[in-house]
Amino acid sequence: MHRLRVLALCVGLAAGSQAMRSAGKADAAKGKAVFEQCAVCHNPDSDEKKMGPGLKGLYKKDKLVNGKKPTDATVKSRIDEGGGGMPAYKDMLSDTEKDDLIAYLKTL
Repeated sequence: MHRLRVLALCVGLAAGSQAMRSAGKADAAKGKAVFEQCAVCHNPDSDEKKMGPGLKGLYKKDKLVNGKKPTDATVKSRIDEGGGGMPAYKDMLSDTEKDDLIAYLKTL
């Protein structure tokens, strides 16, 4: 029984440390490449509306178009769920692509 607990603890710690490593590896350069499909509707270098809102300074804004504060969680939720004419990308982008995209959006 003791060995089972130790094994469970080790597996849990390994999974947690893997999640921490992957969370810190977002690549803004790769996110810029992911953004190319977003650029059809969103300006990256302006806050002027194209089909969707311009995204320059997105993380510096007080709120998103949906009224929520721009945080990683709210931006990822918008990417996943879409809304207001934007399609849902939950199943179209991997979690890594979304993390990279968010890293890129932070540079705008």
